[in-house]
Amino acid sequence: MTSSPDFDAYRSEFPVVKEQLYFNHAGVAPTSQRVANAMREWVEDVLQHGVRYERGWEARTENTRRLAARMVGAAPEEIAFVRNTGHGLGLVAEGLDWRPGDEVAVASSIEYPSNVYPWMHLRDRGVSVREIATVEGGVTPEAVAAAITPRTRLVAVSSVQFASGYRTDLDAIGALCERSGVLFCVDGIQSVGCLPVDVKKSRIHFLSADSHKWMIGVSGIGFLYVDKDVLPRVRPVLVGWRSTTDAWNFNRAHFELRPDALKFEEGSQNYAGTYALGAALGLLLEVGLENVEARIRELLTYLDGELRAIGCETGPSPAHRAGILTFLPPRGEAKALASYLSERQVSFSLRRGRIRISPHFYNQPGEMDRLVEMVRAFSGK
Repeated sequence: MTSSPDFDAYRSEFPVVKEQLYFNHAGVAPTSQRVANAMREWVEDVLQHGVRYERGWEARTENTRRLAARMVGAAPEEIAFVRNTGHGLGLVAEGLDWRPGDEVAVASSIEYPSNVYPWMHLRDRGVSVREIATVEGGVTPEAVAAAITPRTRLVAVSSVQFASGYRTDLDAIGALCERSGVLFCVDGIQSVGCLPVDVKKSRIHFLSADSHKWMIGVSGIGFLYVDKDVLPRVRPVLVGWRSTTDAWNFNRAHFELRPDALKFEEGSQNYAGTYALGAALGLLLEVGLENVEARIRELLTYLDGELRAIGCETGPSPAHRAGILTFLPPRGEAKALASYLSERQVSFSLRRGRIRISPHFYNQPGEMDRLVEMVRAFSGK
């Protein structure tokens, strides 16, 4: 771990703290001053100069690609920019050479729809979804092993389950998939930016995530990682001038697809988005992902103890926790409590009947105390 930063010093990056107790980074995060300034920088450039400095936009975008690669332990040429997590997962689902009778193993009963519907959409190609059994709202390596058959081509899981907060053992499942000769695809949106991710260590073939949650970026920009060894096996669903090896030569038709992940970027870049994503990732890497993880764990451990002390039911257990803590108030009136908290400027989510709290590194222990006092007042404790 790098030396622990002054987390409070970063609060000025997030003006939202003046208005709300913001514990909804697993939903839609507020962005930072740095991200807003980066987007303004590009817009002002276009406003004042048109396309004059386009080469600079391209250079900035490639720097963002390098930062995205650092975030997950990949190479830049294994990273493609996408609009959102579902976009990236859809590129994988539609791009593989499926055969009738193939299976995809998915825990569709608990997964966010972005990691269910792309696989269900393959039914008309003869591909079936095989259900992974769940335990405590999560996916275990044992359950994945039980779901794999000789027909299984791919296992698709979330790194952290959106509703329960259950953290998936990616290392163990990745090793299992490797032994079984099965592709491993991860919806990483609930972990990238919240904790360190190493796609190589976890033997992940595909990982998709966008930036409006734990990366503290904006909607409409994210990235897809595709392992270099499987890149040739994934056919781009859409192609355009950027998909090719001679992309900037508009004077001839030379259709040769790029050998890297950039073949999935068919046309003009979302430069405002890549500027924003670069600023967001730069901030997280500056703080240090190990430090981010430790800070969030510290906040949730404290909150967990305080909530249980007033009779709340909490989950998941510390062994399976990442950045999310869910709870029920003592009387179990989650919907009523949700209305009570919302009226008092607390940002959170209500997922499957439970209050979901997801703080980030700039939140403070004192904010946890304020939340607990509200729950205590609501419950009459």
